[in-house]
Amino acid sequence: MSVGRHRDDGGEHRRQVISYLTLRRVIGIMGILFPVLLASLCLWLGECTGLKDSISDYYHTDVRDLFVGVLFAIAWFLFSYKGYSAVDDRVGNLACAFALGVALFPTGSEVAAIRVLHIVCASALFLALAWFSLVLFRKKGEHPTEQKIKRNRVYMVCGVAMLGCMALIAIYAAFLSETAVVDLKPVFWLETLALWAFGFSWLTKGEVLWRDRQD
Repeated sequence: MSVGRHRDDGGEHRRQVISYLTLRRVIGIMGILFPVLLASLCLWLGECTGLKDSISDYYHTDVRDLFVGVLFAIAWFLFSYKGYSAVDDRVGNLACAFALGVALFPTGSEVAAIRVLHIVCASALFLALAWFSLVLFRKKGEHPTEQKIKRNRVYMVCGVAMLGCMALIAIYAAFLSETAVVDLKPVFWLETLALWAFGFSWLTKGEVLWRDRQD
């Protein structure tokens, strides 16, 4: 009986590992596809003749349900994700709350306080996502594998890319928002690059790339 129980425990452990890998992959795919789906669907529906100034502006189009739905889904996945420590879990829960805030407080609201809340939640969400890449994902044991070392480099690049995009958005808002640069839709592209970095980081964590070799 003990042998059977150990086998069951091993099978349960493998199912949990597969479940976590799937969760990470789903989060990564959603992050990468989010801006692509919003922009392409809005164009396909005929409401948009070009890109919006920011991803959040798609809330005020016919793809609002997609915008809100994806953010709610990402929020739920982040809430479900459990890290290595209580701090990791709290950051995941905060990221969940910030994602919900981005969805529930539209950037184009007539109420100034709601617009401010949207900006705060969006900024805090990207900071939390960068923290996952720069801190949580880069944790390693005493003897990290060669593949783990490679993955850590990817996490570092993705985390720095997210922070860099946030910094460039802040610079644009402070100094360039009234110039011809606005026609290039810099906020949309920088937010998209940040989301792609976020998604690529989670796909890597899901071992889509640089997977540890199994003996």
